[in-house]
Amino acid sequence: MRNIFKGTGIALITPFNKSGGVDYESLRNLVNHCIGGGVDFLVILGTTAETATLSEEEKVLVIETVIDANKGALPLLLGIGDNNTQKVCTKIKKLNLPIDGFLCVSPYYNKPSQEGIYQHFKIISENSKLPIVLYNVPGRTSSNMDAITTLRLAKDFDNIVAIKEASGDLAQVMEVIDKAPEGFDLLSGDDNLTLSIMALGGKGVVSVNGQAFPSELSSMIDFCISGNIQDARAIHYSLFKITKMLFQEGNPSGVKALLEYMKISCSNVRLPLWPVTIELKESICNEAARMGFKIHI
Repeated sequence: MRNIFKGTGIALITPFNKSGGVDYESLRNLVNHCIGGGVDFLVILGTTAETATLSEEEKVLVIETVIDANKGALPLLLGIGDNNTQKVCTKIKKLNLPIDGFLCVSPYYNKPSQEGIYQHFKIISENSKLPIVLYNVPGRTSSNMDAITTLRLAKDFDNIVAIKEASGDLAQVMEVIDKAPEGFDLLSGDDNLTLSIMALGGKGVVSVNGQAFPSELSSMIDFCISGNIQDARAIHYSLFKITKMLFQEGNPSGVKALLEYMKISCSNVRLPLWPVTIELKESICNEAARMGFKIHI
C-alpha cells in the first residue's frame, strides 16, 4: 500500500468559542487557510485537537466539518488511538466517513512491552482497510516504541505505511530511515527537528506550528525535498524562536494564542489545559508582528 501522507501535514486544532463550544466556522477558516498555504495533508483529531476533551458527537461534527471544508483537496489522516486495542478496532469498523488513513498513537498509560506494542498494532492493521501511520511520542505515552518494533511492523504489514516520530531521538530516527522497507516513510513529529529529520531522509512532518504559517513551512519542506538545504535552513531559523514560544506553556495553547492574533480562531482551550500567560501571549504576538505575519480578517 502506497503512503500518500508526505510533505507538509498539519495537526489541526479544534477551535472553541467564548462559551466553550466547538467553533465550526473557525475550523472551516483554518482548513481553508492551510489549503491556501500549500500544505499536503491534514490531520484530524490528533493530540493538538484536544481530542480527549471532545464528546463523541463533537468528534463526528469536527470530522464532517473538515471533510466538507476540504472538498477533496487534500488527503485526510484521522487520529484514532487508545490504550484499549479493541476500542481502536471498534472505532475503525464503525467509521463511515470519507477519510484516507488513520494516525494511531502507541498505547499510553499502560506502558506495554515492545511485544505488546507490536501486537497492538498487528490487530489494528488486521482490522483496517485504510493505511495506518504509527505515532511514537514517549513524552505523552510514557513508553518509547523502539526502532526494532517500528521496523518489524513496517516489514510485516503492508497497510502500515509510515511513522510520525516524536521521540526526539535522532539516532532512533536514523535507524528507522536506514533500515525501513521501501514504501515505509518517517515523518517528523517535532517542529523544531523537522529540518534535521528531513536532512536525514524523513519524508515530511505532521506539524503544529504550520497551521499558523502554512506557506512558510510548506516552502521549507519543498526546499528539503528538492535538496535545497540552504534555503530550507533560512526558513527554519526564521521560525525557530516563535516555534519554541508556541510550545513553552504547552500545546495547543501557544499556537491558539497565535491564531487568535491572526484572527483565524479564538485562543480558548478546554480544561485541564489552560491558556498561555499574558506575558507569553504578548511575546508571541510581538514576534509574529516582527516577522510580518498577516492578520486574517
